[in-house]
Amino acid sequence: MLGLQFETATSWADIAKDNLQQILTDHAFLEQKAASNAVSIIINYSEETELVQSMSEIAIEEMQHFKMVHDFMVKRGMVLGREQKNDYAIRLQKFFTKTKDRTNALVQRLLIAALIEARSCERFKVFSENMDDQELSKFYKDLMISEANHYTIFLGFARQYQDKEIVNKKWNDLLAFEAEMMKSRGSEAKIHG
Repeated sequence: MLGLQFETATSWADIAKDNLQQILTDHAFLEQKAASNAVSIIINYSEETELVQSMSEIAIEEMQHFKMVHDFMVKRGMVLGREQKNDYAIRLQKFFTKTKDRTNALVQRLLIAALIEARSCERFKVFSENMDDQELSKFYKDLMISEANHYTIFLGFARQYQDKEIVNKKWNDLLAFEAEMMKSRGSEAKIHG
């Protein structure tokens, strides 16, 4: 369904379970960054009405997810930790050559956002299926469904703004790059770590 070319090992879920406050803090800030990305797309492509409407909904939903994660942490007696750099997203953003072409830049941005959502969805699935904590398992299963929806929205818009064959080539190249990158990950209690 997601087209990812690398599957997360269940051992990552064990690392995440053993560092629950860390994984939840990382997750909370990723939701905030996803909301910020949607708002940034609105600001930079305000003339694209359909895109603006969709990004508005995503921004609101991502901030709701941030609140849900934070509320979950508070309920468990945790305090939101400090934000940490997301080297996963930084490396993905360096995959594409910078361009002054607004449409091409938008498509690249949408593809990166789609991949981040797809990987988050896959990680949420692995996490939800490999824990005894039923409340946390359900929490991540529900979020997984939402992330899958966001992935399809971003990818759909990318295909709308540029020739589908060109977009599919860029998408497949990005997937291959990300798969190689993921082979050296899975040892940190981070959603993309």
